[in-house]
Amino acid sequence: MGTQTETAVFGGGCFWCTEAVFKMLKGVVSVTPGYAGGSKDSLQAVPTYEAVCGGKTGHAEVIRIEFDPSLISYHDLLTVFFATHDPTALNRQGNDIGTQYRSIVLSTSDWQKDEAERLIKEIDGSHTEGEKVVTEVKPLGSSPAGGFYPAEDYHRDYYVRNKTASYCELIINPKLAKVQKQFSTLLKTQEE
Repeated sequence: MGTQTETAVFGGGCFWCTEAVFKMLKGVVSVTPGYAGGSKDSLQAVPTYEAVCGGKTGHAEVIRIEFDPSLISYHDLLTVFFATHDPTALNRQGNDIGTQYRSIVLSTSDWQKDEAERLIKEIDGSHTEGEKVVTEVKPLGSSPAGGFYPAEDYHRDYYVRNKTASYCELIINPKLAKVQKQFSTLLKTQEE
């Protein structure tokens, strides 16, 4: 009998970054970059990077995570998600600006939606000053444009294939170092 997996879908800026972060975690079976959360019908049946970046679809750059809940909890995934991007920035992450870079959790169950909303309240309640979390939380299939659309092949494993690119060295490497420091107990071992 195979491992029972669950699915999580998060958008926290560029999917090159989020894919690299979540691939490091034990219990994560696969991470697929893609597009989701759109509120407008695309001119095309399947959204493209150009259409999403052009604001023509309403989709965000997201990742779909298949994970083994016996090895990593959805709560732990959410914790890493909120710690590795700025959930208080509306429609941007650093120099990446636009609705496609918004902070979004697309739940696959009512329980996931409740868990995300509970954690957002906890984050907002943990400080009395500063910006509030603006992360959008909604069901994956709730938008008129539908569910998750995998990104083009050249976006998959971008970090692994382009480690010496400026974007990887300046943006992704610091995020990975932060995950290694803050979440060492959640990292895959060499054998995994």
